[in-house]
Amino acid sequence: MKHLFFIIIFIILIAVPDISAQRYLPGQQGVQVISGSVNGLNPGEGFHGGIAFSKYAKNTNRWVLGIEYLEKAHKYKDIKIPQSQFTIDAGYFFKFFSEPSKTFFLSLGASGIAGYESINWDKKLLFDGATIRNKDSYLYGGAVTLEAEIFLSDRLILLANVRERLLLGSSVGKFNTVFGLGLKIIIN
Repeated sequence: MKHLFFIIIFIILIAVPDISAQRYLPGQQGVQVISGSVNGLNPGEGFHGGIAFSKYAKNTNRWVLGIEYLEKAHKYKDIKIPQSQFTIDAGYFFKFFSEPSKTFFLSLGASGIAGYESINWDKKLLFDGATIRNKDSYLYGGAVTLEAEIFLSDRLILLANVRERLLLGSSVGKFNTVFGLGLKIIIN
C-alpha cells in the first residue's frame, strides 16, 4: 500500500506543471472508476468499487450517475459473513474550492441511492447450525461526499473522496463511511 501511495505522489509531482488548459467547462464529460475501503482504512473489513459518468454543468458544478458494489465482512467465530450491496446513484457536486492554477479542486456532493443488499449470498444456515436472521432487501437512501480532484493532465484526473452513505431498508446497518481513490478520464 505504501508503494502505491508513493507512485501516486510521483505521478502528481510530474503532472503538476501542466496548468495551461481550461478545466471544468460546461458540457465536458468524464468516466470515472473508484475503489476503496468501508468504515475505516482496514481493507479486511470491507471494500467498495464503482464506475460513474460525470457531466460538468454551469457554475463549475457537475452531475454524476454511477453504479457501485460494496462488501463488508462481519466476523462470526472463525469466518466472515459478507454483506454485499449493489447500488446505483445519481448526484450533484458543488465545487467550493480551486487553487489558481486550476489543478486541484474540492467538491461537496449529495446523491440519491437505490439498490439491493444480500447477506451471506442468501445462505441462512451457517457451518455450526446457527441461522442468519437478517434478510436480503432493497435499499434506498442517499450519500454526502467530499471529493478532491487533482488534474494529472488535461484529460486524466486523480480522485480522492470520503463518503457517508445512509441506506434505509438494510437489516444490518444504515450508515457506511467509504474512503476511495480513483481515476477520471475526460472523454470530450
